[in-house]
Amino acid sequence: MAVIAKKVQPAKAAAIEEAKKTFADYSDFIFADYRGLTVEQITALRDKLREKNAVLKVVKNNFARIAFEDMKVENVADYLKGPTVIAMAKEDSNEVAKILYDFAKDAPTLTIKGASIANEIYDAAKIEAYSKVPGKNTLIAMLMSAMNGPVQKLAATLQAYVDSKSE
Repeated sequence: MAVIAKKVQPAKAAAIEEAKKTFADYSDFIFADYRGLTVEQITALRDKLREKNAVLKVVKNNFARIAFEDMKVENVADYLKGPTVIAMAKEDSNEVAKILYDFAKDAPTLTIKGASIANEIYDAAKIEAYSKVPGKNTLIAMLMSAMNGPVQKLAATLQAYVDSKSE
C-alpha cells in the first residue's frame, strides 16, 4: 500500500487530475502487464485498439489507483501492481479484450491481469471468456439475419397468394 503524504506535490496532483480526465471518458478498463514488449509492439497494439475506438495508456499505478478511487471505480488496486498498461474502451470492450488476447498470442509477454467492465470486476479467466463473446454489432447482425429469413418467406408467401388471386 502506498504511503499517503501529508503535503501533496502540485505535479503529482496534476498527474492524478489528468488521469481522472482520461479515465472519465471511458467506462471499461482492461489491465495488462506489458513487461517485455518492445516499443514497436506497443505501437502496433495501440494502432489495433484505435480501430475499435479504444486507447492504450500507461499511468503510474499510484496515480491510477487514486484516480479510480476518486471516480468510485473500486477493487482495481489489485491489478495496479507492477508494470501495468490500461486499455480503455467506451463500448465493445469484449472486442478490445479479444484484440489483447490475440496480440498476446504473438507477444506472450503481454499478460492480461483483469478488468473493470461497467464497474464490474473481471478476473483474468472471466475477461478471457468475455473476449470470446461476439461484439454488439455482430450480435445485432446475427439477430437481423435470423429475423430476416422468416420475414422473407412470409413476404414470398403473401406475394404468391396475391399473384394467384389476380390470375
